[in-house]
Formats: sequence, structure tokens, C-alpha cells
Amino acid sequence: MKKAIYPGSFDPVTFGHMDIITRSAKIVDELVVGVLNNSAKNSLFSLEERVSMIKEMTKDIPNVKVASFDGLLVDYMNEIGATIIIRGLRAVTDFEYELQIAQANHVQNEEIETIFLTTDLKYSYLSSTIVKEFASYGGDISKFVPECFIDRIYDKYKDK
Repeated sequence: MKKAIYPGSFDPVTFGHMDIITRSAKIVDELVVGVLNNSAKNSLFSLEERVSMIKEMTKDIPNVKVASFDGLLVDYMNEIGATIIIRGLRAVTDFEYELQIAQANHVQNEEIETIFLTTDLKYSYLSSTIVKEFASYGGDISKFVPECFIDRIYDKYKDK
């Protein structure tokens, strides 16, 4: 059984993330979307909110599970029995960083392989940071995130 993890902060989940999730689910038996609990980051959404949003978006993909984790990815992978990491690449600059991480993970555990998927061209510019930047100024984010999340994102900035 090929079990993979697609790790990230997903703050918030974007159409680019959903593209990678949907495509990854087609090539592995089970895909765990691993939502990182990074206490060093000042997240817009709580860990529980991010997990809930991704569960909402993936409810119709039967081989996708959503879970949160903290600590080292390789340790979490050992815990859940995953041997494949899925990473999305938007640009060459992503590749340089992701290659280093992939190599370090492989050194920690030789069973771990990383699969890089290039994003669909229509999402190659998109990141959660861009979503947050536009939303913070009241900009249109409808081309960035699912409609069901738009008001939730704007509401986070009303509270600030």
C-alpha cells in the first residue's frame, strides 16, 4: 500500500493546494494531508480551523485523510506508516528549497521518497501569503480560494 503525506500549514487552503491534493490522491492508495502545528508561525486560522477546512474540501475524495502534527515530518511519517512525501512546486526557487528538505528527509530515513508535482499553470503564482495579503486590504480573493472560505478569511481581518 502506497501511503503518502502532503504536509503544509495550509493557512488558508488555496485552489493550488486542492489541485495538488486531487492529483496526488490519484497516484497513491492513501493520502494524508498533514497540517503542521508550527508554534513559531503566527497563523491566521487555528490548527483546528485549518484541519476542518481541508476536511470540508476533501470529503468527496475517499482515500484522503486529514490530520495535524507537530515536530519532525519524518517522525510523524514513521508514526502513520507513510513513505512518500508529496510537495508542490510553483517555480524554480521552490525546487531549490524543496530539494534540500527532500534530501535531508531521505538521509534521516532511506525509505522516504519525495514526489514533486508542478502546479497547474493557473495556480503557479498562488500562495497562502498572497491570499492573506489581498484579504488584509479587502481585495478580491475569489480566484484564490474556494467560495465557502472567502467570508471566513475576511472575517479574520475584521477582528484585527
